[in-house]
Amino acid sequence: MTSTPSLLVDGFQRRVSYLRLSVTDRCDLRCQYCMPERMQFLPRAEVLTLEELHRISLAFIERGVTKIRLTGGEPLVRRDMMDLVRALGRKVGANDGQGHLEELTLTTNGTRLTEFADDLRASGVRRINVSLDTLDPARFAELSRRDRLTDVLNGIAAAKEAGLKVKINAVALKGVNEGELPDLIAWAHGEGHDVTLIEVMPLGEVDGDRIDHYLPLTAVRDELEKRWTLTANGHTSGGPARYVDVAETGGRLGFITPLTGNFCEGCNRVRVTATGQLYACLGGREQVDLRAAVRSPDPDTALSAALNLAMAIKPERHHFAIREKGEAPALPRHMSVTGG
Repeated sequence: MTSTPSLLVDGFQRRVSYLRLSVTDRCDLRCQYCMPERMQFLPRAEVLTLEELHRISLAFIERGVTKIRLTGGEPLVRRDMMDLVRALGRKVGANDGQGHLEELTLTTNGTRLTEFADDLRASGVRRINVSLDTLDPARFAELSRRDRLTDVLNGIAAAKEAGLKVKINAVALKGVNEGELPDLIAWAHGEGHDVTLIEVMPLGEVDGDRIDHYLPLTAVRDELEKRWTLTANGHTSGGPARYVDVAETGGRLGFITPLTGNFCEGCNRVRVTATGQLYACLGGREQVDLRAAVRSPDPDTALSAALNLAMAIKPERHHFAIREKGEAPALPRHMSVTGG
C-alpha cells in the first residue's frame, strides 16, 4: 500500500500550503522600485519549461499545497502561459486522491488582461491581483517607464467583465503617490475592487535610493484615519495582508508591512523562481534547487527530498530594513526574479 505523502511543515510548526510560482522574470514594464531600466534578464535556457513548472506544482499539491499564485515578472508575457493555467486549473477542486487546489490565482500588471481575462476565468481562476500604483497617466509613465496606463485600466475592466474578482496592489511611495492613495482607494472601492497597500521592499539594486521612497504604512494609516473610519476586519486571502473595512467607501483595505509590522509568525508560503530555485523566505538566502531535482533520473523522489529540505531550512523570519541613504539592498536579487 502506497503511503500518503506528508504535509509540508517547517521547523517552527508552520504548515506551508501556499506556493508562489514565478513563470518568468521578464516584464513589459520597468517600475522604478522593482528593477533598473536596463534590467539583465535570465537567459531563456535557464528557465524551466512549462512541463517542468507543472510537474513541480503537482509535487507541491501532493504535499498539501492548496493555493498557487502564478507570478513573474509579468506572467502573461510568457508564451503559452495559458497552457500551464489550464493544466493547473484542472486541480482546482479535484478529487483524484493526489491532492487538490482550493485556489489558482495570479498577480499581474494588467497590461494583457484584455487578451487573457476570459481564458483565465474559463481555466479556473476566480481572483487576481493587479499591481497599480497610480491613476495619473504622467505619473504612471514616469514610475513604470512605459505609457501603458490605458492598457492596464482596460485590462482591469475586462477582468471585472469576465467575472474575475480583482484586488488592486499599490506600493506606497513617499513623494510619488502618497498624496494620491486616498483617491486610488476610493476609485477601486467604487469599482468593487479591494485594495492592498504595500511597503517598498529592499530587494535588488535599482536606479535610485530606496529610502527616498520608503513610506511607512503606519504613517499612511494615520492619515487615512483622519479622513475615513477604518474598522479591523478578520478577512484573510491566504497572504500577509491585514485588512480593515472603510465605512465611507464600503470597501476593504489591506496593509502589507514587511518593515513596520513583521508578519512572519504566520508564514504559510514559499516561492519558486522561473529557474526552479525554491526560496523558503522572500527575505532570506535559504534556497533549494528544484530544477536539478525535476531533471534528475528520479524526479518524484528528488522533488520530495528537496521539499523536505526546504522545510528544514525555512527561517523563522526575515530582517528587512531601510534605515539610511546608500544602504545596500537586503538581498541582491530583484523581486521580479524571486516572484512578486
